[in-house]
Amino acid sequence: MSFWDNVAFELDCLGMTNKALAEQVNITASNIGKGIRLGSSPSADTAVKIAKVLGVSVEYLVTGEKLPKDNESDGKNIKSLLHLFSKLSMRDKKILLNIAETMTKTE
Repeated sequence: MSFWDNVAFELDCLGMTNKALAEQVNITASNIGKGIRLGSSPSADTAVKIAKVLGVSVEYLVTGEKLPKDNESDGKNIKSLLHLFSKLSMRDKKILLNIAETMTKTE
């Protein structure tokens, strides 16, 4: 996956739009769209800002490989999980909760 594919994935997980990201990074949403269409990477400075807003490393955005998590990013990971969880049907939510309960009992 490319830099922008990884950005798009993280935006989806966070329930965030290109426009919202652009505003926080202080670039235009059209620059994001242009980067996606052309497959180009942003400047290093912009990449760092994007990674910070998304709560991931620049290395992950470039390579798709996550680094070991630190406590600072745990909050954003939890938000991403909650966002994804909210999209599930009640049946699927119950299944996941049962799995989580089973996993915590065996640890």
